[in-house]
Amino acid sequence: MTLLGKTVYHVSRLGLAAVFIYAGVVKANDTVAFAGQIANYQILPYAWNYLVASILPYIELLCGILLLLNMRVRPAILVLFLLNIIFMFALSSAIIRGFDIDCGCFKPDSANPTSPLAALWRDAGLLLLMIVTWFLRDARHPAEAD
Repeated sequence: MTLLGKTVYHVSRLGLAAVFIYAGVVKANDTVAFAGQIANYQILPYAWNYLVASILPYIELLCGILLLLNMRVRPAILVLFLLNIIFMFALSSAIIRGFDIDCGCFKPDSANPTSPLAALWRDAGLLLLMIVTWFLRDARHPAEAD
């Protein structure tokens, strides 16, 4: 792999790590507020909002740490990719139903809420970074089965 490829791989991996570590930490610090943001989407049964709010931040945090440490990168990317697709469906649902809600992506009860449309564009960018990281990891370690 070229120096440019290695640089792009590490920058995208570390960028994703930073985003998901940050997102996991801030959501874990206020699970109740995060559950309220999940409830705003009106997709899950009431009790499930708290279950998802209790589990999701730690999945994001674990995947972010794995990316930061450059360990089990492809499984972490796969989990984050699937979660991001789910987030994008939820955001699309909110947009289609005309909900004017904070996306719930980062700080619960933020003074500067993020619209579902802005969050959808950001998630599309994160998906692109995940795809880049996935394929550059493969080019970097073609025989490695991680």
